[in-house]
Amino acid sequence: MLANQPSRFNATRLNMQRLIMLRSVVMVCLSLVIFILRQASVPLPLLPLSLAIVALGVLNLIAWWRLNHTQQTNQAITQRELLLQLLGDIAALSVLFYFSGGYSNPFIWMYLLPITVAAVALRAAYAWLIASLSITCYTLLMFYHVPLSHLHLHARMDGQGSVQLDIHLVGMWIGFVVSSIIVAIFIARIGQNLRDYDKAIGAVREKALESERMLALGALATSAAHELGTPLATMAVVSKELSQEYANQPALLKQIEILQKQVSRCKEILSSITRSAGQTRVDAVQGLPISEFILEAIQRWRDTRPATELIVNMASTGFDPIILIDRTLTQAILNLLDNAADESAERIIFEADWTEKILIIQIRDFGRGLSAETKRQLGTPFFTSKNEEGMGLGVYLTQTTLARYDGELSLNNHAEGGVLTIVKLPLEKLKVGL
Repeated sequence: MLANQPSRFNATRLNMQRLIMLRSVVMVCLSLVIFILRQASVPLPLLPLSLAIVALGVLNLIAWWRLNHTQQTNQAITQRELLLQLLGDIAALSVLFYFSGGYSNPFIWMYLLPITVAAVALRAAYAWLIASLSITCYTLLMFYHVPLSHLHLHARMDGQGSVQLDIHLVGMWIGFVVSSIIVAIFIARIGQNLRDYDKAIGAVREKALESERMLALGALATSAAHELGTPLATMAVVSKELSQEYANQPALLKQIEILQKQVSRCKEILSSITRSAGQTRVDAVQGLPISEFILEAIQRWRDTRPATELIVNMASTGFDPIILIDRTLTQAILNLLDNAADESAERIIFEADWTEKILIIQIRDFGRGLSAETKRQLGTPFFTSKNEEGMGLGVYLTQTTLARYDGELSLNNHAEGGVLTIVKLPLEKLKVGL
């Protein structure tokens, strides 16, 4: 169960913290009531009542020590520990009620507090144990207790004499006030925790849906790689024959060479898909300086889009950390460059800068910019603003890849026109040796 798993933050730990706060409120209220009644000359056995309150304080100290100790040692607060704390509460309350009127004590309702905590925080068997013991103690107090006579308090009103207030009724009023405060504070917190839990569940479900989408795309990519292998091989053979046949026509031969490069590029992509399937990051032990990694990605893109001018500005600092080679990151950069070139075929600007902790890439195009609707749906799978030319997966796959390394992607309209794409990629998970 979650409560028995080593975790710095778990549900039972939070419940123990709430119990400490709840017990503190009870101790303060009981102390104030005893003080007021003693000032009003109500005969109360001060020693046993004080010892019962001190026992509650000792339980709080033990609980607080356990919270700090388990946090330092990265251990868990178990449900059994919480159960023992609640049993201590029942014992201390029973002693207090025994010496202050038993079942006639107006604060006898405090037996409901450990029952409530047990019902919320513990497994069913423990909750029923706490409830049964509380009922048993309440029942025994009906027959065994030190009687507390219903004396009266004298209260002056407007300086015109005094009125008598029954101690039991005053205690009931105080009990109502205290219970109202406890309900308002702690039940509200429980409600907030439930809302936070629902939010966390929603986030987990969203991640599960994302995983299903990526699995479907992976299956689609594998199928496409298998089906495209034969036609690409045919195109490679035909283009080779054409280059031999038209070797004496330089202009046409140049076009055929471009075609051959594109076919080779497609075959390389398909090979990387099949080669990388199931490969973990641990297997990718090769590293490159970050500048070489970026330049390699830029060169691969220039080979596929030679008609577009790419202006590159990179950091000139001597710091050049070694990062692990991840082809999915390379593909993410290529996707962003392709999107920029689709909007600005003549010229785009690429800037890269990095520190010891983060890599920042900026890509600016000079196209039409993003409409409000496009910006709202950007990154949604299969959404594209390129009419029928795009698949709507570039930005989505880029975001998914960057998310694996806690990276961020933002696309905004530039003040001077076009779109400015910014990638922020922490290097902690990419540096070799980490």
